[in-house]
Amino acid sequence: MVTILAVCCALLAAVVGYVLSTFLALFLRQARSPLRNLNGPASPSFFMGNLREMHDMENNNLVARWENQFGSTFVYRGFVGGHRLMTTDPAAVSHIMGRAYDYPKPEFVRDSLASMASGREGLLTVEGEVHRRQRKILNPAFSTTHIRTLSPFFWVKAAQLRNMWLSIVDASSSDKEDGVRIDILPWLNRATLDVIGEAGFGYRFNSLSATAGSSEGETELAHAFSVIFSAARQFRIISVLQAWFPVLRKIHRNSTAMKEAHASIRAIGLSLIRERQSAVVSTEFATPTGIGSAASAEPQKAFEGRDLLSVLIRSNLSAEPSQRLSLSETLCQIATFITAGHETTSTALTWTLYALARAPDIQSKLREQLKAISVDSSDPSKPPAPEHLDVILSCTYLDYVVREALRLHAPVTSTMRVASADDVIPVSKPFYDRHGSVRTSIHVKKGDIITIPIQAMNKNTEVWGDDAAEFRPERWARQKSAGPPGLWANMLTFGNGNSTYGTRACIGFRFAINEIKIFLFVLVRDIEFLMDESIEIEKKVNVVARPWVKSEPDMGNQMPLYLRRVPP
Repeated sequence: MVTILAVCCALLAAVVGYVLSTFLALFLRQARSPLRNLNGPASPSFFMGNLREMHDMENNNLVARWENQFGSTFVYRGFVGGHRLMTTDPAAVSHIMGRAYDYPKPEFVRDSLASMASGREGLLTVEGEVHRRQRKILNPAFSTTHIRTLSPFFWVKAAQLRNMWLSIVDASSSDKEDGVRIDILPWLNRATLDVIGEAGFGYRFNSLSATAGSSEGETELAHAFSVIFSAARQFRIISVLQAWFPVLRKIHRNSTAMKEAHASIRAIGLSLIRERQSAVVSTEFATPTGIGSAASAEPQKAFEGRDLLSVLIRSNLSAEPSQRLSLSETLCQIATFITAGHETTSTALTWTLYALARAPDIQSKLREQLKAISVDSSDPSKPPAPEHLDVILSCTYLDYVVREALRLHAPVTSTMRVASADDVIPVSKPFYDRHGSVRTSIHVKKGDIITIPIQAMNKNTEVWGDDAAEFRPERWARQKSAGPPGLWANMLTFGNGNSTYGTRACIGFRFAINEIKIFLFVLVRDIEFLMDESIEIEKKVNVVARPWVKSEPDMGNQMPLYLRRVPP
C-alpha cells in the first residue's frame, strides 16, 4: 500500500513538474520574444487569450477592427498569453508565404491535418525536402493539361445533382413560383466527394445516390471519411493542450468508430494502389485514350487511366528510385486528395450559390451568358466534347463570378506558420510598436507563431476599394491587386506569395476552379437559386468556413436556399 502510494506521489510530482517546467519554458520564451514589443488587443483570458473572440472573427469583422486600431501588423494572444504575430502587410506576407520551408505549419496544425489525412506522410503535412520530392512526383497529375481532361468527371456529377434537385422541385406541392427549400450543403458535399473519388483514384463512393441526409447506401470508404470529418469538426480541449504540451500528442483517444474508419481507409487505399500499379505496369493505362466524347457508348471506360492516382503512379515509376514515394506515402496521398479536395470545394460552391442567391441580377446575367454557350446537357452520362468543355471554362463572366466568390468566401480563411529560425521580416508600411517607436521590419525568433488572415486580406479596402465587402464580379474586368502575389487571381485564397524557397501553394487549385465552373454552368442554367429571407446565414470556421443559420445553431452546418426550375 505504501509502495503504491509512493509511486502515485512520484507520478503526480513528475506530472506537476512537467507542467510547471513547460509553463516556465513558455513564459521565458515569451519574455525573450521580440513580438512582446508590438501593439495588439488586450487579452480577455489568461488561458485562452484572444482565441475565443477569434473563433467568430468571420462574422464580427474582428481583424478589420484590429487593423483600424493597431495597423496592418500587430500581436494577439494565444494559449496562456502567448504572443502571436498577425499581419496583412503585403511585403511581410510575401516574405512569409514565399519562404514556406522557412515558415512551416506549426506541429499542432500538422497533427490536426494528419488526423484527417490518415497519417503524416501526405502532401498536406510533410515539410522541407520531403515535401519538395512529393510535389515533384504529384505535379504531372495536377498540370493544366491533365486537369482539363478531368472535366467530364465534373460534368457527370453536376448533371446528376441538377437532375435530382429538379426532380425534388417538380415533385413538390409547394408553389412553383416560390421555389422549394433545399439545404444545398449536404448535397454538394456528396457530389464533390463522388467527384474526388472517381477523378482522384477511380473509386465510386455513390454518395450522391445514397439517401440524402443519411448513411443509407454509403460505401464503406464514404462512411469512413464521414466519421473522420465529423470528428475533425468537433472542438476538443485536448487538441489545444497538445499544442503546448508535446507529450500529450502521444495520447490518441480514438473511438472504435475512428479506428475502424482508419482501418477501412488503409485497406481500401492499398487495394486501389495495387490495382492501379498492376494496370500501369501491364500498360493498360500507360497510354490512356481520349475522354469526354459525347458519342461514347461507355463514358466510364473513356475515363480510365486519367484519375490522379494513376497519373501519380506513372510519374512515381518513372522517377529515380531514391525519389519515389513509398507505399505509405502513396496511401496518404489518397486521404490527402479527399481531405484537401472535397469539403473545400463543396464549401466554395455552397458560398458561391449563396452569393448568387443574394444577387439575383448577377445570377440572371450569369445565366444569360451560360445559356449563350451551346451545349447539350440533357444526358448526364454523356459529357460534351472536350472543345465544348473548354469553351465553358473560358467563359469570361463565369470566371469573374468564381473569382469574386472565392475572394469574399475563401474556404480556408487564414493560415498559420511558425518561424523555423530567427528572422527579420520586411514590411511595406512602417508601423508603431507599443512604445511609440516606428518599425520598418518585424523581428521574430525561432518558434514564434504567425497568422495570415487570408479572408481579411481579400476584403482589404486599400486593395479592393470601398466596396470590398460587396459581391461585384465586374470588378475583375479592371482589378489590379496591390496585395502580395497569389497563386491565382492575385489573391491568397490558394496561397503562394511568390515562392522563393519552397512552395506550399494549393497544388489542386486548377482542379477546384474547373470543378466549380462546370458545376455552376450545369446548375445555374436550369435552376434559379433564391434566398430564404427569414433567416440569417453566418460563418463558423473549423478547418473551413462553413455556413450556419444564426437562429438554429443546434442544427449544425446548413445552407437552405429556395430552388425553382428556370423556364425553357
